[in-house]
Amino acid sequence: MSENNDLQYPFSLNAEAIRELLPHRGCIVAYDSLTIEGPHTFVGKARWDRQNPIIEGHFPTLPIVPGVMLIEALAQLAGAGLLAGDPYVRSLPKDQLGMLAGTRNCWFKAPVRPEEEVVFHIQCRQFAERITLAAATVKVGDVEVAKLEISIAYAETPALA
Repeated sequence: MSENNDLQYPFSLNAEAIRELLPHRGCIVAYDSLTIEGPHTFVGKARWDRQNPIIEGHFPTLPIVPGVMLIEALAQLAGAGLLAGDPYVRSLPKDQLGMLAGTRNCWFKAPVRPEEEVVFHIQCRQFAERITLAAATVKVGDVEVAKLEISIAYAETPALA
């Protein structure tokens, strides 16, 4: 992948390459892989382990991935896709951090169980100078489990004390 804006689409990122782009660590990590099909079109995969502390408590007798984790996965996958594949986002100063700024529309249509591969079909569009909208159709196999729309805002990272 070039540091310039002459990217060759599609290209793929594994979990380690995504980790290099994002600050997330620990049980909040929600990505397995990501294909950047174009500057604003991505297909990401996520899977949650049954032993993840968040899953263990939701619900002990019927483990289900919380809807908020699907939203977080979209934010992480879209953020990584934009950082890797969007020439505009790549041109932002390196002290900028993309953060989940809002949820616009979220529909959960079927439960997601731990260990299931969840596929996010993501479309992004620039909404304002430092705000991107991301929409995803989320599937497990052929079953649509969610439709999600979020906003990501880029802000200067505060200096650590």
